[in-house]
Amino acid sequence: MSQILIRHLDFTYDGDHTPVFHDLNLQLDTSWKLGLVGRNGRGKTTLLRLLAGELSGSGELVCPERAVYFPRPAPAPDRRAREVLLEEIPPEDQWKLLRELSKLGLAEELLDRPFQSLSGGEQTRARLAALFCCEEGYPVIDEPTNHLDERGRALTADYLRGLRRGFLLVSHDRAFLDGCTDHTLALNPAGQELIRGSFSVWYGEKENRDRREAAQNEKLQGEIRRLERAARRTAGWSDRVEQSKYRGDNSGLKVDRGFVGHKSAKMMKRSKSIAARQESALEEKRGLLKDVERADSLKLSPMTYPGGRLLELRDAAVCFGGRPVCAPCSLQVAPGDRLAILGGNGSGKTSLLRLLMGEEVPSAGLVRRGSGLVISYVPQRSDHLSGLPAEFARAQGVDRTQFFTVLRKLDFSRALLERDMSGYSAGQKKKVLLAASLCQKAHLYVWDEPLNYIDLFSRIQLEELILQYRPTMVFVEHDRLFRERVATAAVELCPAERRAPPPFSK
Repeated sequence: MSQILIRHLDFTYDGDHTPVFHDLNLQLDTSWKLGLVGRNGRGKTTLLRLLAGELSGSGELVCPERAVYFPRPAPAPDRRAREVLLEEIPPEDQWKLLRELSKLGLAEELLDRPFQSLSGGEQTRARLAALFCCEEGYPVIDEPTNHLDERGRALTADYLRGLRRGFLLVSHDRAFLDGCTDHTLALNPAGQELIRGSFSVWYGEKENRDRREAAQNEKLQGEIRRLERAARRTAGWSDRVEQSKYRGDNSGLKVDRGFVGHKSAKMMKRSKSIAARQESALEEKRGLLKDVERADSLKLSPMTYPGGRLLELRDAAVCFGGRPVCAPCSLQVAPGDRLAILGGNGSGKTSLLRLLMGEEVPSAGLVRRGSGLVISYVPQRSDHLSGLPAEFARAQGVDRTQFFTVLRKLDFSRALLERDMSGYSAGQKKKVLLAASLCQKAHLYVWDEPLNYIDLFSRIQLEELILQYRPTMVFVEHDRLFRERVATAAVELCPAERRAPPPFSK
């Protein structure tokens, strides 16, 4: 058992004036299966890179084991997967790779394929297998679920839970975190919080604490308003006495201005003393206010489709090279439906979405789209974004003020709205795409893995938005809890040799 010690750590990126960490103090046990959570931009990836020595800050950071950051870009990915994966494994330990691959549901035949030909999920699991072949080093794992389908996430969670080693893991998938972590570290606005337990344990405690603190905040706000009113009344006492020297409301008697002035001075002295005590009480009350993590409600303005069905597929399949990549499937989308498209990596989910939107995608079967259908689309990838957010809003034809309001509710600072998007984190870029879609009026919202890199709080915001406004949607998403909450029906894409089952509803 060994400890990671962080004392008085400060870190700010070059060219930025806002520190990511200021006076950060932590003590972590390397035997823990530790989940790291927090809003996008709170410094989760930065902390992992600081531990791995890829970044350096001021203060003290002691890590007894070499921290190994995951994932790293694969060198020369056109080589066979065997060569890529065995590169950092000692020769005497190379036999372990087959054992770890098997635990992660991967066959040995995968090793003879070019690494770049593997799906994103296969690459992630294969590289995790290689990572844990090495006994040395402390794994710091950054969002491994983003390229994993539901089966891959379940296999990976089981694998990590069964390890006899500890790790530090960043993920925004609640079920995944519950499946493989035993401690949780949260980066909150008011500081960090470390507990023993999974994400659900931490989140349950957080919700209970937030309710108590919100009630206490409301009580304190009332006391602060009362003290502020009293302070304003006190400040006016001496002014009113002083003004009485010059008013003609003394029944014709001559005013003794010296006496009134003396009385005014005494009243001013007394009011200043009372005001000082009131200000002290105000500061004390303000100091007791808690910085509660909030996720403000979002809004959506879906359009009502005047016809019946918006979409229909009948025995349709996406084709590559003249051959279908999945079994023929049939589906219908009516107003109010929220259809989840399921399937493993490489099953053609993204291509099916493109086909539904009317793009030129080789396919077989019947595809019908409603006349005049207006679609809002969120693509899977967001790494192409650059330039200022205001320029992006203008290019998308959305109202700038509304767009910025949505981003602010998704935890964007005002300073972030003035920065080039090329410097955004992956989660912040995805929020830009989602915010643009939320500002668009559409009959149908088509979202392709919208939660990739999106923090937990924003996921919950989006769930609540969809349940409140009930837009018509077709989406692909591997976050099981999100899908179970918002989808009204689902259709699964099966391999081409098997016929797809009919759509199923809740």
